[in-house]
Amino acid sequence: MRRLPTVSDVASAANVSRQTVSNVLNTPDIVREETRARVLAAIERLGYRPHASARRLRTRVSATIGVRLDPGADGMAGALLDRFLHALVEHADAHGLRVLLYTAADEDTEIATFQRLLDGSDVDAFVLTSTHHGDRRIPWLIEHEVRFVTFGRPWGEHDMTDASHRWVDVDGRAGVAAATASLLAGGASRIAFLGWPAGSGTGDDRRAGWRSVLQDAGVPEDELVALDLAVEEDPRDLGFAARAVRALDPQPDAVVCASDSLALGARLALGPGVPVIGYDDTPVARALGFSSVAQPLDAVAGAVIELLQRDDGAHHRLFAPALVER
Repeated sequence: MRRLPTVSDVASAANVSRQTVSNVLNTPDIVREETRARVLAAIERLGYRPHASARRLRTRVSATIGVRLDPGADGMAGALLDRFLHALVEHADAHGLRVLLYTAADEDTEIATFQRLLDGSDVDAFVLTSTHHGDRRIPWLIEHEVRFVTFGRPWGEHDMTDASHRWVDVDGRAGVAAATASLLAGGASRIAFLGWPAGSGTGDDRRAGWRSVLQDAGVPEDELVALDLAVEEDPRDLGFAARAVRALDPQPDAVVCASDSLALGARLALGPGVPVIGYDDTPVARALGFSSVAQPLDAVAGAVIELLQRDDGAHHRLFAPALVER
């Protein structure tokens, strides 16, 4: 596939900034005539064609949003994404927008799908899920000036200030902190955290909520390290989580977990007599009767649709979750 010229290519060829190219395309009156002529000459020479996705979304010529069906989402994680997609379709429909679902085996395939859908004017914007550190999809969409919103923040120092990346997320740190505080208030003192290995933005954020509450309660650092359990989550084998909890000596008198899948593993290890709090409030948590942190998925989906259509500089929304106690 031939690589299409981007706004960065035009900026480099005209020896100006990306913002200047954007000004020439959108508000040419504020650009000096000499600079404007140089940018327009570079556009002509390179054959650059600006994407009309943002304009089409506002004018609803196509008004279609592309969303990937993640092939890796199964079990409880898949149920969470299904609920989000259902809410997203409902909010899109209320605004006269449509949702187009597509599949991709990996990031390279998905980026190629972006190009195909945009070239055919099939979609105007994208909603991304399952974002992670080093996600190559995000810089590609920014570079090609395609409007998008991610369910999940960009973990980094510019989370709150980079307007090129629109995102909606749920404050996992606050949710796990509330769960930990609830266990303390209920009389627990040796509270373990069962989460994922370090390096996951979402997992590290949730772990930080547990750690901050116990630090404030005066729990020594060596005890925090001993109670911090990290396992790779596998919905087909909950034994990893159960064995990690059973290995603690002495056993914890409560466990707060980064997901309901991990909470199920903890319940298998400890039985119903030890309080366990999960995350995501899935049907499993409700069926087995353990507490869990619920994400406001309907509000998240509504905010995603809102940000896709706004042009006033708003670029992120962070929601508070709710502890559902059972």
